[in-house]
Amino acid sequence: MAKAETRPLRPLSPHLFIFRPYINMVMSILHRITGTVNYGGSLLLALWLAFSASGPWGYDVASGILGSPLGLLVLFGFSWSLIHHACGGIRHFIWDVGAGLTKPSFRFLSWMTITASLIITCLVWLIGLIKWGVL
Repeated sequence: MAKAETRPLRPLSPHLFIFRPYINMVMSILHRITGTVNYGGSLLLALWLAFSASGPWGYDVASGILGSPLGLLVLFGFSWSLIHHACGGIRHFIWDVGAGLTKPSFRFLSWMTITASLIITCLVWLIGLIKWGVL
């Protein structure tokens, strides 16, 4: 009599709901998202330049929209996206030269990318707000 083969009680094809999100997995997803957001932000920048080049009325409209609380929130998010994507690019460059390829280094560089992008973004906005005389 042949012995019946038992199958393990686990999914055959794991997906995002099965895996615990590791920091380098999250950073990979964030890097792709920020790249997409940067594309949209570039279009926003092009629209702002087009309105500003159309004359004083266009500049006032564009500045009014981007100077609103929602506009400032969008600009803050776009600036964080640019800085985060740049920090992620530096992290990838470090890996490309063959450094930081151990698990502890992966985790450290991933956490440093998030930390550095948040600190740099806040510093840029703090300096900008001081320069504009808001603070």
